[in-house]
Amino acid sequence: MINLKDKLYELADEEYKKFNSGLCPNINDIIGVRLPQLRELAKNIAKDNPIQFLEEYNCNSYEEKMVYGLVIGYMKAKFVERLKYLDKFVPMIDNWAICDCSASTYKFTNKNLDEMFEYLQKYINSKREFELRFVCIMLMDYYLTEEYIDKVLEIYNNIISDKYYVQMGIAWGISVAFVKNEEKTREFLKNNKLDDFTYNKSLQKMIESNRVSKEVKDELKKMKRK
Repeated sequence: MINLKDKLYELADEEYKKFNSGLCPNINDIIGVRLPQLRELAKNIAKDNPIQFLEEYNCNSYEEKMVYGLVIGYMKAKFVERLKYLDKFVPMIDNWAICDCSASTYKFTNKNLDEMFEYLQKYINSKREFELRFVCIMLMDYYLTEEYIDKVLEIYNNIISDKYYVQMGIAWGISVAFVKNEEKTREFLKNNKLDDFTYNKSLQKMIESNRVSKEVKDELKKMKRK
């Protein structure tokens, strides 16, 4: 099995470490390896011996956690087997980048929508910021479809958290929902339990979107809560 820690230090870039540390405040274990390189390492592990890696490897740095999460997405495995390692990985997540990059890699979800939706329910009432963020991003990435969008908006509406990265995850999800299904999301915006910060951030992200017309953006600006 690859000596991941040694390989990461070989690839470390001090300037990138400083840059990435600025993007992930309060994370003190960044080595400084770029995401494409981490993806390549994860793909190689996924081809070689992913089960041994996922069973035995102890993650101590940002990059090790990222690779661990990516291997779960890249390896060939049955869905139930992936869940076993998600149980280990999700509580490991301690920043938005690991959360979002891993979630975007879990394309296997598309073939297991009902099962993954059920799995995500276990984290909906979590008090941990990045477990909730994981739910928010997974729902945004895979479930803003005609079949699921009502359920997703209901979940966003009922998550209670004052954690910044949860609130921003919800706001981002709602803004994407607006692009995917403007009618249903407009109705949601008229009647919801979102706190003012999350609600206004949702509007802000819609207004910043290149996929929303100027006329609609002007309407959205008028909906902001004071």
